[in-house]
Amino acid sequence: MVPLAELWLPILLSAVFVFVASSVIHMATPMHKGDVVKLPGEEKLLEAMRAQGVRPGAYMFPCAASMKDSCSPEMVAKQNLGPVGFLTVIPNGPINLGKNLAQWFVFCLAVGLLVAYAAGHSLARGSEYLSVFRLTGTAAFLGYGLTNVCDSIWKGSPWKSTGKFLFDGIVYALVTAGTFGWLWPDAVRT
Repeated sequence: MVPLAELWLPILLSAVFVFVASSVIHMATPMHKGDVVKLPGEEKLLEAMRAQGVRPGAYMFPCAASMKDSCSPEMVAKQNLGPVGFLTVIPNGPINLGKNLAQWFVFCLAVGLLVAYAAGHSLARGSEYLSVFRLTGTAAFLGYGLTNVCDSIWKGSPWKSTGKFLFDGIVYALVTAGTFGWLWPDAVRT
């Protein structure tokens, strides 16, 4: 067992390295271009939403009042007529990229902390690099790679976009695994 306090450096550096890798993937490559598209008739839809006083939140349409109501003939007719979907509305104003990036970094730290917790309880001081790499990479992939799958299953997000985020998760997991393997206390490098 390795105490969490001894793993602060791989936790911190893996978060920094993942942050840099994600910046390269999202800003220097066209991979995620087209993950979202403009709604047809956007101006009219926005005008109608403003008129209805739509506030920030998560919405479903059409939305049943209860589970029982979700199977009613009226609701089924609305669903068949379409469109059917989910909508997330965020606060008005420009997107606060600084805040989002800060939250992303805190998330990276949280994943690193959980990876360290799992590895610290599973691996001994002086474990081989490959053993550390396998365990920490798997744990990191659970945190980074699977985050979008539920949106494709339950909210209809395109599987193509989720596939790209799964690829991102593999990259972030490999970065995390390499960092933990490199900085594992008294690691045996073979």
